[in-house]
Amino acid sequence: MSLAIAVSRENVERGTGGPFGAAIFDQASGKLISVGMNSVVRYNNCALHAEVMAFMFAQQRVGSFTLNSPALSPHELFTSCEPCAMCLGATLWSGVRRVVYGAAREDASQLNFEEGPVFAESYKYLEDRGIVIERNMLRNEAREVLEMYRARGGKVYNG
Repeated sequence: MSLAIAVSRENVERGTGGPFGAAIFDQASGKLISVGMNSVVRYNNCALHAEVMAFMFAQQRVGSFTLNSPALSPHELFTSCEPCAMCLGATLWSGVRRVVYGAAREDASQLNFEEGPVFAESYKYLEDRGIVIERNMLRNEAREVLEMYRARGGKVYNG
């Protein structure tokens, strides 16, 4: 989680994107597979959230369109903020077996980021398919990055 938060902080400090970072690890070995940082504004593409970037790079690295291939050990996603509706959908198809997030959606909403229709049922759907969800890990540290983004006048691109 510390890496995902560090990536989000670096993105804000460099002025290269929104205050969101993600990292994917091999669960068995703890080996880092990929890192993603929010690139929506930089590339003018609404789909380039940190989680989506991390999924894309991880799947390219392992050479598979799913991280749930029988040939692979399980993978886990750490993301600095609770996933939005799009990223939760991508999580299902990505093949990760565990999702851990820092800041909560209400923290992002305080900056006027619109996270879309995410419901308790959204998480239940993932959990029913064997994806473990862990909430609010290092939440205060992740919220600090959101506050830094607000203090620097960061662009809210979907609110």
